[in-house]
Amino acid sequence: MTVAGQQEVGADEEPVLHIAFHAARRPDKVAVVTSAGERLTYGELDRRTTRLARALRHRGLETGDTVAILMENNIRYLEVAWAAQRTGMRYVAVNWHLVPEEVDYVLENSETKVLFTTVAQAATVVALGTAGSLLTVSVDGPIEGCPTLEDLVGGVSDDPLPPEWEVEGTEMLYSSGTTGRPKGIRKPLTAAPPGDRSVRQVLTAEGARRIWGQDERTVALVPAPLYHAAPLIAGAMAPLRLGATVVVLERFDPRTFLEVVERERVDHAQMVPTMFVRLLRLPEEERRRHDLSSLTHVTHAGAPCPVEVKRTMIEWLGPIVSEYYSGTEDVGGTFITSEEWLAHPGSVGRPHPGVTLHILDDEGTELPPGQQGRVFMEGGQRYEYHKDPEKTASIVGPNGWRTLGDVGWVDEEGYLYLTDRASNMIVSGGTNIYPQEIENVLAAHPDVLDAAVLGVPNEEFGEEVRAVVEPAEGVTPGPDLEATLIAHCRQHLAGFKCPRAVDFVDELPRDPNGKLYKRRLKDRYW
Repeated sequence: MTVAGQQEVGADEEPVLHIAFHAARRPDKVAVVTSAGERLTYGELDRRTTRLARALRHRGLETGDTVAILMENNIRYLEVAWAAQRTGMRYVAVNWHLVPEEVDYVLENSETKVLFTTVAQAATVVALGTAGSLLTVSVDGPIEGCPTLEDLVGGVSDDPLPPEWEVEGTEMLYSSGTTGRPKGIRKPLTAAPPGDRSVRQVLTAEGARRIWGQDERTVALVPAPLYHAAPLIAGAMAPLRLGATVVVLERFDPRTFLEVVERERVDHAQMVPTMFVRLLRLPEEERRRHDLSSLTHVTHAGAPCPVEVKRTMIEWLGPIVSEYYSGTEDVGGTFITSEEWLAHPGSVGRPHPGVTLHILDDEGTELPPGQQGRVFMEGGQRYEYHKDPEKTASIVGPNGWRTLGDVGWVDEEGYLYLTDRASNMIVSGGTNIYPQEIENVLAAHPDVLDAAVLGVPNEEFGEEVRAVVEPAEGVTPGPDLEATLIAHCRQHLAGFKCPRAVDFVDELPRDPNGKLYKRRLKDRYW
């Protein structure tokens, strides 16, 4: 089925500019604050990123070169990103949970010339095979053999950059690697001047202003790791383009989240469903104790959200919970408000303006409403998987439409419902089973903190359904809990979809941004 994007409404013609614009106009306005209370003004952000951009140029880096960031969430993270952004470079945000071999792969594949890191990552940095071939800079203290950030920028001027240097760069993020080696998502550089409307990040900021009403009065909370696209680009870089204050949590903790929202009077929060689950697991009296009245928009993305979890969040916070479906690749996306979702529970919304949805079967034939198939999008931004033309070609369908690899269907009103990722599908006795449906049922049980469902080898049927569960705090795993959860599934699902067995783990291998590393689970069984 084909579904065209919604009409764009309320577009404001005021140009979205650049941190330098806000620094010139309101230099003492707080740009970034951490949950620990460290603060950086727009004037300071402008001066520090200018010095760092000059230092990189003095080291021989040019427009189009690549720097990498291997850090936990902190203020310096956004300084490095903006220094690269404002001088036409690419910046790679590296997942700090990766082991040295995986980090080496990302640095080599991206052709990184300078790596910025922290003392907390010293053990990884020392073990890197690429350490001798690139400059590694520690932003917060000494690491043996590495200059510090202050060494790098010492004596460098913070005078405005020459116009030929002050051009828009871009991020180059790597897919999470949940099903294989991470792939670098390379987007074109345009050498556009600061704030130019042809730049995708400028359009992202304009979208934040149009959809969520973000502006210089906004206080936007980023509780997820900055090495992911949504927290870094939509959660931090876009609000900074609008002159907002960005609040960064060093690490998500539900109690800290509530305290920071109340203390900083946060009005916008960019979240993922696992954060919802952890918040809802707090005692209700603890949740109600905090003043969250400043919140006007809570937006989530990045992973499927169980229906009952989202419904409970809306009941708690009110109709301020919105959702978007997209990917680091920017092939297109959808959006849905609380009011729309309550009328279409489980949907991820209708397409953005300029994007058209297509639901196709395995032969590439377009399907009618109600029938599920691969989700393709027409529109979106150009990109390629770095040094992997075969992977790039594999996501392109008929007429150049592209897919993120998800399976879903649309209703008669054009609302999209995701069933699962095609790569996660279980084929048992010739029947297709999608784990997400079962995971949503398990997640609704009060004894479950987190759950994953996968296919494991079965001699007769090829695969059988197996659940891997992280029990809620204080719940004892074992045969009784296994029987309870299987019975719970049988109450809500057809028998062939229910797990044959349930295994228990202390913690599922989930990225802090909500992505589940199913490959690691499957390896245990296959």
